[in-house]
Amino acid sequence: MHQQTVVIGSRSGLHARPASLFVKAAARQPVKVTIAREGRDPVDARSMLAVLALAAPYGEAVVLSAEGDGAQAAVEELAELLAQDLDTAA
Repeated sequence: MHQQTVVIGSRSGLHARPASLFVKAAARQPVKVTIAREGRDPVDARSMLAVLALAAPYGEAVVLSAEGDGAQAAVEELAELLAQDLDTAA
C-alpha cells in the first residue's frame, strides 16, 4: 500500500470546483484511491459526495492511499493536484 500526506492548497478547501477536479482525476487512475482526514475513516476518492462530506478546509492535511499496480504514481499525481490552489486552475 502506498500512502502520502498532503496539505489542501485550495483557498476554499476541498469544496465544489477543487473537489470536482480531484474526483475526476481520481476516477482516471488505474487503482482505487482513498482520501481521509485525521481521525476519520477513508473514503473513495472517486465519489464526489464522499469527498465533499470530508469538508477538508484549506491547510488541512489529508492522507491519500492506494494499493496495487500503479498505486504510487496515482497517489503522487493526486497529491500534487491537491497541493495546488485549484480555485484558480484553468
